[in-house]
Amino acid sequence: MKTQGKTKKVGRNSACPCGSGKKYKNCCMSQEPKVLTVKEAYKNQYDIILKEPHQIEGIRKSGELLISMMDKVEAMIRPGITTNEINTLVEEETRRAGAIAAPLNYRGFPKSVCVSVNEVICHGIPGDRVLYDGDIVNVDITPILDGYYADANKTFFVGKPTADGQKIVNVALECLRLSIDTVGPGSHLGDIGHAIQTYAEAQGCSVVREFVGHGVGIDFHEQPQVLHFGRKNRGVELVPGMVFTIEPMINLGARDLHILDDNWTAVTNDGSLSAQFEQTIVVTDTGWESLTPY
Repeated sequence: MKTQGKTKKVGRNSACPCGSGKKYKNCCMSQEPKVLTVKEAYKNQYDIILKEPHQIEGIRKSGELLISMMDKVEAMIRPGITTNEINTLVEEETRRAGAIAAPLNYRGFPKSVCVSVNEVICHGIPGDRVLYDGDIVNVDITPILDGYYADANKTFFVGKPTADGQKIVNVALECLRLSIDTVGPGSHLGDIGHAIQTYAEAQGCSVVREFVGHGVGIDFHEQPQVLHFGRKNRGVELVPGMVFTIEPMINLGARDLHILDDNWTAVTNDGSLSAQFEQTIVVTDTGWESLTPY
């Protein structure tokens, strides 16, 4: 994003440079195009809210709460528990911190956290499903603390992982790592998707395209959309203050999916395993910082 260079300022009461003999304020001043700041330009052109330092700090604190909850979830993951037990833990920890669980009642979602097991790609609704040895389970947490949202998820092994489970989890995690490393001023959203797609497909896996990363912080879902596939040097240029999630969903089989009758749960058509990792990232002056580091 380029802005106009500096020019000699003409005073309001100076003679208008056009030679009319009138004062500048009474002549051409109203016709001068406004030079937008980068923040104004990104809001006007892309509806992207570049975050101020105090807002980034608020998101960071929400992220600290999120990671503390994620660590407690990880400690409880074992064969025999139900997905609803994970939801209960997140509910209790959120309430104890004086925060709000963003997923609860969001467009009718009935629980405080998304818990997605094996073939479930995302948006799994916690319930009576029991976790068994060899399962993989993704837990997606989004607290609102003092008005600020942070969003992250991890996929865990339940007991001893299978070979397929080990592979898909490793590939998904590496997709996240590689894509985050593309982030910095002057790079583009397409660079993120390209890194994910290139690596996942080279491993014989597929990238889900129906769900994307997104801006976050002041609201649950903001602009921009962050595709997990794409081409280098395409899409919006990244600038400091952009805050968004990267959350690749990677399938061991084909990328095709369908939504269950609950209108939320997305599952692989072929029943293959799916894994996902997500972090909330801010673009800095020199690169990036995770506001939900793990």
